[in-house]
Amino acid sequence: MKTTNEKAKEHNHDKLVDNLQELLEKNYDAQKGFTKAMEDAKNANLKNFLKHQAAQRNRFATELDNEIRNLNEKPKESGSLTGDLHRTWIDIKSAVAGNTDEAVLEECIRGEKASWEEYDEKLKEQNFPPNISSVLNKQASEIHDTLNRVKTLEDLADD
Repeated sequence: MKTTNEKAKEHNHDKLVDNLQELLEKNYDAQKGFTKAMEDAKNANLKNFLKHQAAQRNRFATELDNEIRNLNEKPKESGSLTGDLHRTWIDIKSAVAGNTDEAVLEECIRGEKASWEEYDEKLKEQNFPPNISSVLNKQASEIHDTLNRVKTLEDLADD
């Protein structure tokens, strides 16, 4: 039988892993979303930006995968059903909106805002170990930097 302390440690470990798994899944979704948006975009600068964002999310996923493995757990290997449904919705919306770069960019921005909010919420609510907190703070900062560049991106879409 486990002691109360052992149960608490196990619960904290499971909660930590669950939070990392959720972020990993979101990054898989974001990578696929940026790749899809890159295929839909027409402007070369916007395509390049979206390619960079997909690569960034691939790097985030790799970092999270490593942290989960360091906790002796098996990382998820794909995104969520919700992410698949969102990409389908983007396809439908893009078809109706004429698949403009502006429409593609608006969806990417909306996704980045949601990602940043999720990172921010998890970092405020959870007490991550310092090494994991450092990784998550760096990723959140990069997402926030992207949001700060929205005006530039909107200018690209207007070209």
